[in-house]
Amino acid sequence: MTGAEIDFRGVFHALPGMVALLTPELIFVDANEDYLSNSGRSREQLVGRYLFDVFPDRPGDPASTGMRNLAASLRRVVESGERDAMALQRYDVQSLDRPGVWEERYWSPVNAPVLHEDGTVALVVHRVEEVTEFIRARGGLDQDERSPVLEADLFTRARELQELNERLRRAHAREREVAVALQDALLPSPDQSGPHRAAVRYRPATSSLNVCGDWYDLVALNGGRMAVAVGDVVGHGLSAACVMGQLRSALSAASRAAEGPARALEVLGLYARSVEGAESTTAVTAWIDWETHTIRYSSAGHPPPALLRGDGSVEFLDGATDPPLGARPEHVDRPEAATDFSAGDTLVLYTDGLIERRREDIDVGLGRLAAALTHHRRAEPEALADALLTDLLPPGGITDDTALVILPL
Repeated sequence: MTGAEIDFRGVFHALPGMVALLTPELIFVDANEDYLSNSGRSREQLVGRYLFDVFPDRPGDPASTGMRNLAASLRRVVESGERDAMALQRYDVQSLDRPGVWEERYWSPVNAPVLHEDGTVALVVHRVEEVTEFIRARGGLDQDERSPVLEADLFTRARELQELNERLRRAHAREREVAVALQDALLPSPDQSGPHRAAVRYRPATSSLNVCGDWYDLVALNGGRMAVAVGDVVGHGLSAACVMGQLRSALSAASRAAEGPARALEVLGLYARSVEGAESTTAVTAWIDWETHTIRYSSAGHPPPALLRGDGSVEFLDGATDPPLGARPEHVDRPEAATDFSAGDTLVLYTDGLIERRREDIDVGLGRLAAALTHHRRAEPEALADALLTDLLPPGGITDDTALVILPL
């Protein structure tokens, strides 16, 4: 049977276990037969309605945290695009046959995203298994006294797990704040670039798990030249921010002493071998000479810089690409290439958060960037930077750091 012949709607409704589809706004789109049967609701009572209008929290019960916990889980899925499994929850449900009467129920939920091609969340799969009968199970008269103990123990352990998860999330949030502050302090001001002022942007990821590995740098060289660089450290949080600071400073120093961008990256690669966490870092540096109207560049596994021509065409500088830092067991000279530019051209360097999406070929992201540059080709650098972030970053939340440098030539 081919994919085109499969009745996926039929498959959905036949799935064992309770499964519902929600929009990112938590509006019911559909629910399978088990969900309808076990919740006691018809499809008409669900579809098109807000989840917590259908299943509100039990009023007047300070111990009832089911709605709050479920809302937090679903919000994490929408913001991060990642699955979220919840601890055992007590979530009481109002009886349809006896309004005002609440039934004590226990659930084991898992929430997972369905993604658009651009990585944003299209739907949320809300799968829930009711374990009320298990919690209350009585296997015989000799177990009557042990069942309440089992129920209390399971519920207590679930609450402890939930509280532990919340503490871990708060700790991640605090680490993210510190890492972002450190990142901001380590990145240079565009004022340091001399008379050719660049527009720079750094956007941390929404999730604390993908923050603070990206950097940019602007170095004024002798003879009125400039070196521009961006890089991306593998890792996240404070450790990535610290490695980023070391590598950015090392490349900045190497650029002032080396005879070209390739040699500067070679020095950085040698240094990276002594820095824990620097392995597989990607970086690209471009040296601009306004007297000769040339750009010399070299890349260590990084997405290619884009050169926006005055006529709106876009050239990707991919003629000198080599593996990331530390990828080779022995030192090898890195390649270097050059291209000419004209007054009115614009050089754009960026990190992969601007173009890459889950399960999407990188060429698609590069094409999206080229189209956006062409569309906004008449914008000033600051306006162009804002336009690119608006057009290219996922509307549902940034899943990876993004650094961006726009330099008018």
